[in-house]
Amino acid sequence: MAYGSLLFVISVGMSVTLGLMRFINLAHGAFAMFGGYAAYVLVNRWGLSLFAALPVVLVAFAGIGAVLERLLYRRVSRSRPLDQVLFTIGLSFIATALATWLWGPSQKRITLPHALTGQVHLLGLDLGIYRLFLIAMVVAITASLYVLIERTRFGAQLRAAVDRPEAAAGLGIPVDRVFGISFALGTGLAAVGGALGADVLGLDPSFTFKYMVYFLLVVVVGGQGSIVGSAVAALVLGVCDVVGKYYVPSAGAFLIYALMVILLLVFPHGLIRRAR
Repeated sequence: MAYGSLLFVISVGMSVTLGLMRFINLAHGAFAMFGGYAAYVLVNRWGLSLFAALPVVLVAFAGIGAVLERLLYRRVSRSRPLDQVLFTIGLSFIATALATWLWGPSQKRITLPHALTGQVHLLGLDLGIYRLFLIAMVVAITASLYVLIERTRFGAQLRAAVDRPEAAAGLGIPVDRVFGISFALGTGLAAVGGALGADVLGLDPSFTFKYMVYFLLVVVVGGQGSIVGSAVAALVLGVCDVVGKYYVPSAGAFLIYALMVILLLVFPHGLIRRAR
């Protein structure tokens, strides 16, 4: 469940950009990777606590995402899907090469605060405190994003801008600004997920491509634009992936892809479709 929680925290930004904004951002994992490296520098080299580093990573990468959306992504946001795929794949290769140049090819680990180390005995099980912290994070983020998108004025503007951008602009909704804020939020959350997942997922320059398919699975299986659906899909995929690799290691990742095919056959529009 902790593994699935990490997949959700990172993938939820892609759920916003792909499911709501209709933009195929395959470089989304690069933001998570650089978020992990930023946390590594803040914690291991500058001496900050992980609790203090997470808000810094969120705000910094939200700002970076806003700038990149304005200077790069907006130029191809209305182009063909193939152009978006090629553009973001190219960014992923650049990000991988840059991370290798800056931090080398080896794995990096982030020093966890003492409060998140150790285990607690709960319901007859010894559970890692850090894993419980990750699960609590996914609950908090899911609830917050659901309220933001479904229950606030900004969420209504975002949904209107996605469904009928011309009509929304005619009603005075700043469509470009709404999309920019949404992209920045998704980028910041991806960076936070990368910072949180460095201890579980690993942190090295191959991170972007290693987990790209998993992030896409969460978005597609959960239902594009559905925050709750993405959370459910991430937990299901995370649990099944770990269980499959633990009990049937010879099958590798076959079980998770087989599960994906079955879920998409049964739920072709995703587990939970976004209400319009």
